[in-house]
Amino acid sequence: MEQPNNKYIEQLSGANIEFKARMIEILKRELPEEIAIYRNHLQNNDLADAAQCVHKLKHKISLLGLEKSYYIAEEFEELLKNKSTLLQDKFEEILDVMQRFVEEL
Repeated sequence: MEQPNNKYIEQLSGANIEFKARMIEILKRELPEEIAIYRNHLQNNDLADAAQCVHKLKHKISLLGLEKSYYIAEEFEELLKNKSTLLQDKFEEILDVMQRFVEEL
């Protein structure tokens, strides 16, 4: 599985250390919240709402340089819209890897 990185965050922030710190702070705060909301919708079988959460999480996936994972998330979002959880296990792996990475930033 591909590993997250902060190359894109580095590119965005350039030499602005404050901006980089703010981006990381936002990631650390928002990612666990968004994952919890996604999992709650999934647990309640609210697949349309779970798909919206996946859509939102795709931005964080791309921010962490996970190109292949982005495409998995995109496909999973469409599956959820069609009431299928076929890629749920793969998506959960992506979320776990992301969360561990962000906690260590």
